[in-house]
Amino acid sequence: MSTVFNFTFVPWFRSVAPYIHKFRNQTFVVGITGEAIAAGKLTSIAQDLAMIQAMGVRIVLVHGFRPQVNEQLQAKGHAPQYSHGIRITDSVALDCAQEAAGQLRYEIEAAFSQGLPNTPMAGATVRVLSGNFITARPVGIVDGVDFKHSGLVRKVDVNAIRQTLDMDAMVLLSPFGFSPTGEAFNLNMEEVATSVAIELKADKLIFLTEVPGIHQDPLEPAGDENPIDTELPLATAQALLAQLPPPQQPTDTAFYLQHCVKACKAGVERSHILPFAVDGALLLEIYVHDGIGTMVIDEKLEELREATPDDVAGIVQLIEPFENDGTLVKRSRTEIERDITNYTLIEHDGVIFGCAALYPYPKEKTAEMAAVTVSPKSQGTGDGEKLLKRIEQRARNQGLESLFVLTTRTMHWFIKRGFQPVDPNWLPESRKAKYNWDRKSQVLVKKL
Repeated sequence: MSTVFNFTFVPWFRSVAPYIHKFRNQTFVVGITGEAIAAGKLTSIAQDLAMIQAMGVRIVLVHGFRPQVNEQLQAKGHAPQYSHGIRITDSVALDCAQEAAGQLRYEIEAAFSQGLPNTPMAGATVRVLSGNFITARPVGIVDGVDFKHSGLVRKVDVNAIRQTLDMDAMVLLSPFGFSPTGEAFNLNMEEVATSVAIELKADKLIFLTEVPGIHQDPLEPAGDENPIDTELPLATAQALLAQLPPPQQPTDTAFYLQHCVKACKAGVERSHILPFAVDGALLLEIYVHDGIGTMVIDEKLEELREATPDDVAGIVQLIEPFENDGTLVKRSRTEIERDITNYTLIEHDGVIFGCAALYPYPKEKTAEMAAVTVSPKSQGTGDGEKLLKRIEQRARNQGLESLFVLTTRTMHWFIKRGFQPVDPNWLPESRKAKYNWDRKSQVLVKKL
């Protein structure tokens, strides 16, 4: 039994190692909904956050308290009031919010203080520090609705938060802020987390939520028959958001997506929407290649997209020098035009700097990644890696289990990214029939 465990544990741990190195000393802002705590997930979430911090990640934790405040209101015979997707905080709701925040802060600090033997917290030392890091301003009156003690983030004390993180402590923020006159305002957890991530220039903004992620068709909720999009380029996320009505409740597609888009537009390169219902969602998203939720990614000045017939001339111009020196097999313009929907491109300011094509073999559950090209002007910037990830994602979306390439000069680049050499006879029969035995291309395969 232990031998089987060793064979599964060792490759898994090795596969996680690159992510541990990559994220060390990075800053993550994690927003946890009050619903996650109400569902009894706090202990497991705290354990996962403690492990993530132990691996060198700097964490700012922002908690929500929507159901807890509603529970307090109901106990006092006071109905919750919302408008524009925001709580209307009268004096009773403000008292309830302060009570809920105090209780939740106590529970969160207790969760990080556990250290029983034979638990993930054994030997962990997690200092959790809070403070008046947020200055707030009132929402005011919007469309004739007075939001009273509901507020918006006015300023984030970035220096104080950084100093706290530099002490190897975890920063804990409640969705409360205070005006310069000392007036308390009830804030939106999602807005607090987003504002802090932007001001801190965080590497990730992560929401642990009631929803499994985002599906691009707003009329089709995510589910087994309609899987979520694990990666949304910022431009795609913005286009989706423009189609959606203003969100009124957390289960609306735009509710968390609007904050992810805002963060990415302001420089936070990765924003994530994860389901708290999945045990270990944080670990799965951060340390596993495909993740568990939806990631909105800022691709900055470049655009990673599928090709259209208008791109044929640009692709021909890009790959021609590599065909002439023998790096690539020659493809006619007619062939590229015929297969244009197979191509994925990286474009900088309207100029194509990289391309790759996906040729599926559904019967064998595999696909060929062909015509992989990155302009000499862009080599070393990670464009090849981005193309590979997008092609892998396209193959997975088609239910394929592996990806193969034929190369004569770049085998080491592919081997470093998980490909393994195989005999040419491994190829699907229809592809093997077209294999050029004189060219002696190396065949490399990666399991997806």
